[in-house]
Amino acid sequence: MLESIKVTERLRWPEVEMSKKYILNSSDKPLSPSQVYLEKISSGALKDLFSTGSRSYNVLLHADKEEKKTPKQSPFRRPKTSVRCGATFSKRNRPGMAPKKMRSPEGAGKPAQTNRVLSGSNSNLPKPARNITVVGSTMGLNPRTVPLLRKISNSPRTKLPVLQKAAVAREVENAKKLCILSAIKPTNVEREKAKFFKSDFNYNPQFDYSNPAPPLILERHNNASDRFLTQAVHIMELALQRYGNYENFEQLTGGNLLTKSRIWHNVKKYMEKEGCMGEIVVQVTDDLLSRASMTVVNSRPTLTINVSTAREQWLEGMLRHEIGTHYFRGVNNCHQPWNNSVGRKKHNLKPLNPTEEGLASIHSVLFRKDPTLWRAALLYYTVYQASHMSFTQLFHNLGRFVQDPNTRWDYCVRAKRGQTDTAQPGCFSKDQVYLDGILKILRYRDKINFPLLMALGKVSFEDMDRLKPLAQMENIRIPHFMQDQARYAEQLTKIMAVNNLTDEELKTII
Repeated sequence: MLESIKVTERLRWPEVEMSKKYILNSSDKPLSPSQVYLEKISSGALKDLFSTGSRSYNVLLHADKEEKKTPKQSPFRRPKTSVRCGATFSKRNRPGMAPKKMRSPEGAGKPAQTNRVLSGSNSNLPKPARNITVVGSTMGLNPRTVPLLRKISNSPRTKLPVLQKAAVAREVENAKKLCILSAIKPTNVEREKAKFFKSDFNYNPQFDYSNPAPPLILERHNNASDRFLTQAVHIMELALQRYGNYENFEQLTGGNLLTKSRIWHNVKKYMEKEGCMGEIVVQVTDDLLSRASMTVVNSRPTLTINVSTAREQWLEGMLRHEIGTHYFRGVNNCHQPWNNSVGRKKHNLKPLNPTEEGLASIHSVLFRKDPTLWRAALLYYTVYQASHMSFTQLFHNLGRFVQDPNTRWDYCVRAKRGQTDTAQPGCFSKDQVYLDGILKILRYRDKINFPLLMALGKVSFEDMDRLKPLAQMENIRIPHFMQDQARYAEQLTKIMAVNNLTDEELKTII
């Protein structure tokens, strides 16, 4: 059943780590189309999942916090010699099972919620309970029969897929070097929002940070580009001509928000199509900055979904973005010689972005009836304007495209995060990467071998030809929506047409 609510897009700041967490499992099923071999080469084991620099820009970066929280029992400190199906879920490392261990990033102090296990059939759905069994399948391609659900109290502890120690160590090391997204998250957002609204939108918020990012780091991310500003504005103006305002666009193209039960149902259905049931921990929350994020939590791939933005016609696009792109490219990357920072440096790889986020953003709108690139365009535009405007000026400027003041506030905070005095011009520029990557991929779409781009892992499309002879192609996973290349190409052409983009225009600017 769908819930009708006020039609606004809410970008939430995390207050609680999660509200509910699930492990999706399946019974013995036929091989998924996503689990194909591109070439038959000697067998190899999965080395790790996410390599250095492979994370999305909107990750939560929990790894460092988890290590600090349980220094003795943390999976990051346990030696692993190979990737295997899991490590024991004790009370210390079983997500959400021990209320005493639950902490909110903001210190909100909300009680932990119960966990559930979803099996392959609805008839096996257990009720929420203290005693559950967490069952998973290996990270490899061949599906295995999942054992029957058992109560933990009456059986040995079961296991989930765990990433290799080397991969986790790199995640922790990178988080220690700079947890940028945590550093630029204000701690007083709600208090400043109240002041801002009380002032009739004429007060420039003064943000506080628990661990501020160094000025040099902030300066590095304060350079906004206007390269695709004309295209961003044009995309949004087309949407306004069709729908009148963003709120109508959101309702008519996204549909109603989904209930949590419908989210679980749709996620399970999608994972079955991709053949990755049991591989990913899934959690739902109403306190997340982005719509979703694919991260590593307790050394396990974890998908977090923002229930406040999960719309019936947009959810599968989000799953194609997070699982079909970020997760699968991460899995494929671990086979390659460039699966770590040393390998990337040795092979002189270009930065994975904007290709990574551009490809994921294209997959977000793939197969939509109206694949308008509104969100990518609005983020690009907002960042550019923030670099030249104060908070209040930016807020009023966005009124041209977004009416709802709460939605405008969220976009302004996102563009101004990292600043203390928002009366000054300044921005956090990484949100421009989405439109940047989309337009570059569309520009060269006829020359890009998209299955190969997926198979090579976390690389730029500009490195494809050079890396192809060096690639390990065994056990490579291609998402189901990329199997039919003719249909895939048609969808890219549709995205061009709906957003009024032409090849001549893209050749001129790129």
